[in-house]
Amino acid sequence: MMAEQELEGKEPEEIEDEEAQGLYEHFRVVADPGQTPLRLDKFLVDRLSGTARNRIQNAAKAGNILVNGKGGKSNYKVKPGDVVTLVLPNPPQHVDLAPENIPIDIVYEDEAVIVLDKAPGMVVHPGFGNFTGTLVNALMYHLKGEKPYLVHRIDKDTSGLLLVAKTEEAQTFLARQFFDHSIERKYRALVWGNFEEEEGTVTGHIGRSLQDRKVMAVFPDGDKGKHAVTHYKVLERFGYVTLVECVLETGRTHQIRCHMRYVKHPLFNDATYGGDRILKGTTFTKYKQFVENCFTALPRQALHAATIGFEHPVSHHRVRFESEMPADMAAVLGKWRTYSLSRQMEEPDQELTPKELREREKLLNLKK
Repeated sequence: MMAEQELEGKEPEEIEDEEAQGLYEHFRVVADPGQTPLRLDKFLVDRLSGTARNRIQNAAKAGNILVNGKGGKSNYKVKPGDVVTLVLPNPPQHVDLAPENIPIDIVYEDEAVIVLDKAPGMVVHPGFGNFTGTLVNALMYHLKGEKPYLVHRIDKDTSGLLLVAKTEEAQTFLARQFFDHSIERKYRALVWGNFEEEEGTVTGHIGRSLQDRKVMAVFPDGDKGKHAVTHYKVLERFGYVTLVECVLETGRTHQIRCHMRYVKHPLFNDATYGGDRILKGTTFTKYKQFVENCFTALPRQALHAATIGFEHPVSHHRVRFESEMPADMAAVLGKWRTYSLSRQMEEPDQELTPKELREREKLLNLKK
């Protein structure tokens, strides 16, 4: 649960929330002891400088405003001591961007949302000198110049499903689901090492590394960063690497990559978190070449956003989408299946002495 600030009689301050990577804001406002009865939307417009009344009203319709823990309508009369909390999505910041005819794989689209399957290597949102070739540029072309409303992001080199709103109302409705973690998100990740258990949970605050601000780190004592929880389940074992399914309970920046490194299972070929070198396996030259070939076939972290489920902002039905494994990850998994099978066939007899085992390994190395 994120820290909150009580703002009695003050201009409310934005509470930083890295979970949506700057895509929404969460506010908490406490009405003054001398507050005269005032409509909720007017009360919030007065307190949130620069926020249009229609944004407040959209948030109320979407259920994003709570008064004393219960849903608050725009015409509710605020009373002294009332605690008002709300989630507001940030409006699109694409004013100077140009639409670009870049192919994108749209899985589903209607009047409110787009679900697309992002290719690895594509930046989602412009920044740090990348103002062309991004997913937002491509979406603006697809939407004939209209602005897309982002509700979450995935890393440049992560592939898979991304949900985008087409209207401010849809964005507002979806923002609440990301904030309260009711969005279903499942990822497939190939990680170094073999887990002893079949499933587990990684819990640890995530924040900017104190040594390198470009990467994230786990703060197990909770003294820094934000609360983060990742659930994982083993899908397939290859001895030296493991395919796992990761379910996000929270959605911090680089959460899966950071948490897997923390438990000493960094993602395969994740250069940022130390997975781009041989961490498990033998000293055989042929094995080293095999891993290097896998790195070449998959020149990115082995992470794919495979599933997304949410309540539709218009129909209010629960919808769910799945994405097949991308070609580069599928190819590398095929390589590891073949290698793992051949390794099992050559598994040394456990009754041999240590010296005999070493001799057996030398012979196997020569054969390879």
